[in-house]
Amino acid sequence: MTNTKLIVSHAPFWHNGDTLFQQNLNFIIALIPAALFGILHFGAPAIGVLTLATSSAMLWEVIMSVLSKKKMAIGNMESAVIGLLFGMMVPATMPWWVVITGTFIAVILGKFVFGGTGGNPFHPTLVGIAILTMSWPAFLDFDTAYVSYQFDFTALAPLVALKSQGTSALASFSNYDLLMGNEVGGIGSTFGLGIIIGGIYLMLTGYSRWEIVVAFIAGVLITATIFFALHPDAYAPPLFHLFAGYTLLGAFFLAVENSSSPVNRIPMLIYGFLGGFMVILVRNIGIYPDGTVLAILLINLINPLIDIIRPKALGKGVSNA
Repeated sequence: MTNTKLIVSHAPFWHNGDTLFQQNLNFIIALIPAALFGILHFGAPAIGVLTLATSSAMLWEVIMSVLSKKKMAIGNMESAVIGLLFGMMVPATMPWWVVITGTFIAVILGKFVFGGTGGNPFHPTLVGIAILTMSWPAFLDFDTAYVSYQFDFTALAPLVALKSQGTSALASFSNYDLLMGNEVGGIGSTFGLGIIIGGIYLMLTGYSRWEIVVAFIAGVLITATIFFALHPDAYAPPLFHLFAGYTLLGAFFLAVENSSSPVNRIPMLIYGFLGGFMVILVRNIGIYPDGTVLAILLINLINPLIDIIRPKALGKGVSNA
């Protein structure tokens, strides 16, 4: 009888050859159209903010790896994606120290406190944005940020205008203008068409789950349609909500973050739909003009509860199996 030692490891048992570096590199590629438009739209200051946000996030990664004596993981480009997304969500006039503070919060508090790569229950970028919004809301006031800019369109943040002026503000914005980026907002969050192109690229390459994206958009459109149908004089139509603010960025890039989203199909659909539902609920009933950040953080929070809904194990419930 041979003395064979069997070693059993945890799943996954098969590797498809993909890496975190490839995944994050594809995320960066997908973000390029919207980021380039932001640079063309808001000028040289946008380059500075995007560069500082990305580089400082990577620097915080290195510093924390050294201090915690963990293996250096900067090569997987996760911190670069966190920083780039952060830069795309803030105005081009954001002061340098606020950018650095935001990436510090995103990488240290949003990622490393929970164990690093794969351990974060919330999207790190959104943790940074949310805390900055509560601490220094003036720096995320897009109307004030671009007061010295000259645009050939209505230089108002659409959702802020809707919240302060009511539905009369809708006349200043067309769906086409919003889709093509003729609005003020985050550097990389205004060009809806570019975000859609990048998001479709991620879904086609398998780096983004279509179930979450489709369900999130459906949640936004269905909920906004119900509000609009009941009180068209008080609430904006669904396409306005879809193309304004962080909605598309949230659907295609933020809600699909692997560590903070479900892995099973039915939970993905529930998770995405609840996210879209909460976006409209916060915008129409809450005090914040754009509810995308809070909505995604909330579904990140309930993700573990949703993800327990899973297919029945093979053979379970079968007699004599």
